[in-house]
Amino acid sequence: MRTDDFDFDLPESAIALRPARPRDAARLLVVRPGGEPELDDRGIRDLVSLLRPGDLLVFNDTRVIPARLDGVRRRDDGAEARIEATLIERLDPSRWVALARPGKRLRVGDVIGFGGNGGEGVEPFAATVAEKNEGGEIVLAFDRGGPDLDRAIALAGRIPLPPYIGNKRADDAADREDYQTVFAREPGAVAAPTASLHLTEDLIERLQETGVEHVFLTLHVGAGTFLPVKAETTEGHRMHSERGVITPDAAARINAARAAGGRIVAVGTTALRLLESAADESGTLHPFDGATDIFITPGYRFRIVDVLMTNFHLPRSTLFMLVCAFAGTDAMRRAYAHAIASGYRFYSYGDGSLLFRDAGAGAPREPT
Repeated sequence: MRTDDFDFDLPESAIALRPARPRDAARLLVVRPGGEPELDDRGIRDLVSLLRPGDLLVFNDTRVIPARLDGVRRRDDGAEARIEATLIERLDPSRWVALARPGKRLRVGDVIGFGGNGGEGVEPFAATVAEKNEGGEIVLAFDRGGPDLDRAIALAGRIPLPPYIGNKRADDAADREDYQTVFAREPGAVAAPTASLHLTEDLIERLQETGVEHVFLTLHVGAGTFLPVKAETTEGHRMHSERGVITPDAAARINAARAAGGRIVAVGTTALRLLESAADESGTLHPFDGATDIFITPGYRFRIVDVLMTNFHLPRSTLFMLVCAFAGTDAMRRAYAHAIASGYRFYSYGDGSLLFRDAGAGAPREPT
């Protein structure tokens, strides 16, 4: 398929630079392919009436780390340059793959010092450029590892807002809370599972009171999640890899809910991608601990997810391709056109959508 088939025009004014306050005050576009109505303008708080007893919400409990580091490159000849490094993938306790700005003049062997601006509890630390890859990524080998490096990054780092926000405003103290889910607990993501940013503890409690339970999995979201596809065809795109975990207990709960007739509701494309990676063709979910680079495009038959809650995605992105696969390309084009015309807010801090799977996009379920 051609990447151009997933392009659309989005006005700059539609991109949300701040989240709705409170979180669950955001709008929610309900999409029921072939339904009547197909599109329904609701709000996040309406999840209580849109879902039914026995449904199971699947949350991603990854925690965003402050992965953007400001540093100074130093060489033996005394030359210095300011460098901004964004950590995108951990290789081992002391080495990270990173994107650097400006990165063209960096050389293997260069040393970058971080934490030099001080601050409460911040001690200087450094990394050596161990590798420089053709795609622009570098490998940083830090002078410490494990928990010591984690603490240094936590104190010196900044929240890595996506480019469509970060290029328009600087991150601030509010983003430390806004760009984190209320149930974030497993550090490792460099981008938030943004659909879950709408959830509040009160809303989750009210859902439970109506018989809608929830379960957690972990997928550490990488920076590549939100990038547009540059290849001319989907076949030419190399999908990024992300690490995830589904515990045996979580897999058992999801299988039990499904066997009882409940719908599996993935909150976010990250949760959906991990669920589909770990499910077999019969729809049985298996425990998972590893990496996934699953790339879902129209024609994919979904194995386990029945409903998807997600935000509005970038043109030409793998995530827009995924939602087209889930709810149908024509239905999603109508949904996005409606969202733009109706003033919905797009991307990470934007509004949400609740998508019901197109009848032809997965194995049929027995009616309940």
